[in-house]
Amino acid sequence: MVLPPAPCPPDEWPRPPAWQRGGHRQTVAAAFWARRTPTALPAWRRQRWNTPDGDFVDADTLLPPVPQGLVVLFHGLEGSSRSHYAQALAWVALQRGWGVVVPHFRGCSGEPNRAPRAYHSGDHAEIDWMLARAAALAPALPLWAVGVSLGGNALLRWLQEQGAAARARVRAAAAVSAPLDLTAAGAAIDRGLNRWLYARHFLRTMRRKARALARQHPGVLDVRRAVTARTLRVFDDAFTAPLHGFAGVDDYWRRASSKPHLARIQVPTLVLNARNDPFVPAASLPQAGEVGPWVRLWQPRQGGHVGFAQRRHPGDVRGEVWGVWEHVLNWLHAASAASVP
Repeated sequence: MVLPPAPCPPDEWPRPPAWQRGGHRQTVAAAFWARRTPTALPAWRRQRWNTPDGDFVDADTLLPPVPQGLVVLFHGLEGSSRSHYAQALAWVALQRGWGVVVPHFRGCSGEPNRAPRAYHSGDHAEIDWMLARAAALAPALPLWAVGVSLGGNALLRWLQEQGAAARARVRAAAAVSAPLDLTAAGAAIDRGLNRWLYARHFLRTMRRKARALARQHPGVLDVRRAVTARTLRVFDDAFTAPLHGFAGVDDYWRRASSKPHLARIQVPTLVLNARNDPFVPAASLPQAGEVGPWVRLWQPRQGGHVGFAQRRHPGDVRGEVWGVWEHVLNWLHAASAASVP
């Protein structure tokens, strides 16, 4: 088995607009300013999947008339099919004749869920169920899985738990900007500028969802501590960990982290992390000796957190974010040939 090389030499890509210096600007500009698609994206079609525990998952789909394959995208923390990366990936996939499915983690589709459950960074059981439902949409087509940020770590945990059995479900996989070491990432997002720029943004919607869940299911969590949390660590300790059976935040972050188990993956997998990601510290990223032969690391110097904006010409001040997905999907297609050693 020989995996294809990383899509680009690490020092040659991306080249963001000149004013986007540093990880913070590259993160924020990609999400709010960069061009997401060259042309308008068709409207998503929503499906509701009923879960075994009496709840539901909303999945948004885009399918060409005669799809040649299917990409399942697992979004990041508080993300959705409206996220910049979801729209950019969908456009690139459609140009290849591939369909796209974005299953929303519970609580992220715009409607409160019914069960006393949310989602978390190591939720490999939910990933397994979602992939099974997505595969049933087109069982004869090749299927690729992509996870972004939190969704990327959860996808890696699924690959690790499944081992060789994952090859029966997916041809290849990619994790982009995944917080592989949750303890390191959690500490980074809760301090300094990160706390005010990112943690506060995420907590605004997470606290609101915690309050709604507590009204629906009284007594399932320490609602006062959750809705007054000012850091992700406190919120995960008061809400995410107890809601999903962890002893506390340290137990959750340790057991959900994918970095210690990357050698267990047995599906061609690309792990892409920018070395200037504001809340995935470069020092926490794995080295080649820490992964197995099925994993290809790609760690460019630039990109921020799910940023990777690329300028199209010297005067381009906005940049575009679909180029990264051209590289990733090209790699997934090429890696499919390596799925059987």
